[in-house]
Amino acid sequence: MPLKLPNNLPAIEALKEENIFVMDDDRANSQDIRPLRIAILNLMPIKERTEIDLIRLLSNTPLQLDITFMKVPGHESKNTSSSAHMEQFYTSFEHLRNQKFDGMIITGAPLEHLAFEDVTYWPWIQTIFDWARTHVTSTMYICWAAQAALYHFYGIPKYQLPKKMFGVFKHHSLDPKAPIFRGFDDVFYMPQSRHSEVRAEDIEKVKELKIMAESWESGVYMVMAREGREIFVTGHSEYAPDTLDTEYRRDVAKGLPIEPPVNYYKDNDPEQEVIVRWRSTANLFFANWLNYYVYQPTPFDINKIH
Repeated sequence: MPLKLPNNLPAIEALKEENIFVMDDDRANSQDIRPLRIAILNLMPIKERTEIDLIRLLSNTPLQLDITFMKVPGHESKNTSSSAHMEQFYTSFEHLRNQKFDGMIITGAPLEHLAFEDVTYWPWIQTIFDWARTHVTSTMYICWAAQAALYHFYGIPKYQLPKKMFGVFKHHSLDPKAPIFRGFDDVFYMPQSRHSEVRAEDIEKVKELKIMAESWESGVYMVMAREGREIFVTGHSEYAPDTLDTEYRRDVAKGLPIEPPVNYYKDNDPEQEVIVRWRSTANLFFANWLNYYVYQPTPFDINKIH
């Protein structure tokens, strides 16, 4: 089903080239359907790429979605190709705080080297996290956002890794019958790209938290709280096939200590092609989240979300 997106959003044309059906505001408003309202707080430096990655996956369900891109008040992204893009397509949280949403996605951010309290916009992030609890049916926290939310709500610390967790790792579910894993294989692959981690022994001490999936190599992958109203994901199921390659070659060009991402290139050789192992699972994950944790529990009257 198509997604309702802001008119002229560059991602629309990019996704149409992939034969992904999206529609702009004008066409969506002509349909007599109550779309699910999804807010995306995009904290990644290259906004346009993350938009495409997320929209690609959100589009793969029968549900119509109304996407709103949110930004942190007063924070200017230094890496977006055009400040006009943020001005045109992103809405400050201050203008959205009285609205309610069926679902929300909060992305990662390249801030793992900082203590949470040292992030310049940490007070706003805390405010948005708290707001989501009463204004959103289900919120998905990705990578740094997952670590940040686990710390903010439950006091779970993050730990710096001796080297970057970088590649496509085998994972397995600890609760295969949970709706989020409908259609998953016993072992599934997901990309990881991070310099820090949360640990199972800390999470297991908090009765409100449940580890849903993990990897023998990369550790905790998914944690759930409040019966799926909060889902914390340490990896990047949304990554496009070439994202890890781009990150690897960027770091090599900068002279940074980086090893090739594991289980990613054919024969683990960076000069060979990328083997995509996570695409089908990523599509299932987003479809299951939208269906079982957003669409089915959300009230028809969105103002009744609490």
